[in-house]
Amino acid sequence: MPQTAEGDGPHARGSTPVQAAGLVVMLAIPLIVSFFAGQATDPHTDGWYEQADQPPWNPPDWLFGPVWTVLYVSMGVAAWLIWRRRHQHLVRAALIVYFVQLAINGAWAPLFFAAYPSWGSSALWAAFAVIVALIIAVVLTIRAFWPISRIAAALLVPYLAWILYASTLNGYIALAN
Repeated sequence: MPQTAEGDGPHARGSTPVQAAGLVVMLAIPLIVSFFAGQATDPHTDGWYEQADQPPWNPPDWLFGPVWTVLYVSMGVAAWLIWRRRHQHLVRAALIVYFVQLAINGAWAPLFFAAYPSWGSSALWAAFAVIVALIIAVVLTIRAFWPISRIAAALLVPYLAWILYASTLNGYIALAN
């Protein structure tokens, strides 16, 4: 059955090319955030961070890249699942909360890694405040996604778990350095 310009009702999803383009965009956005976070992180992992007193539960450095890649892809898929329901009234607010948390996410790495050489431990504490704000923002995003797509909300749970874990690393490093 062909779709009209208005779609097929409140759950209209659009044509396959529109869906594919939406998926590409929603995957690209968090991956771009990831790229810029990596630019802020990479120059410092062999510098002050390598010399920093780190918690015993700190994973090996090589693990962070793959974990964050999976999490950013999951975030993109979750956002796409919400975007697909863009004709519902809750979607706009849910995507705004999502993009706010993504902006907070993007602020963390520059504060934690790049600001430390000039700001010292103040940068670590500022990063800790940002990661706490990120936890709150991700909880709010999951809550906003839930009534629209439970799958999308569930895709963000591992992300929340990881940033809760990362907050313990940030907190320990802020206290110890």
